[in-house]
Amino acid sequence: AKKWINIRKSYGNFYKVPRNQTKLTIMLENLGMNYDGRPHSGLDDSKNIARIAIRMLQDGCDLRVNERIHGGQLMAVSSSVPLEGAPTPQMPLYRN
Repeated sequence: AKKWINIRKSYGNFYKVPRNQTKLTIMLENLGMNYDGRPHSGLDDSKNIARIAIRMLQDGCDLRVNERIHGGQLMAVSSSVPLEGAPTPQMPLYRN
C-alpha cells in the first residue's frame, strides 16, 4: 500500500478533537460504542476501526486518503482534510 486513510487523523479533523483523544478505545467510547473482541488483536482492532469509519460516514464525513509513502518517507496528503466538520460525538441514548 502506498496510500491510505489514517482513521485517527480523519477522526480528529472531523470531530475537532486533539490527537490524545484519537486512541481506538477513546474514539469508540466517544461514539457510544464498546470495544468488541480482544484488545490488540489485529482482526478485532480492524473490525472496530471499520465500525468507527462507518459511523463517521453516517455522520457525514468524507473519508479521503490522508497519508502516503513517497521515496520511503511517510507524507501527509493535505487535500484530504474533510470539507466540513461535525460536532463532537454525543453519547447515544442506547448502545449498539
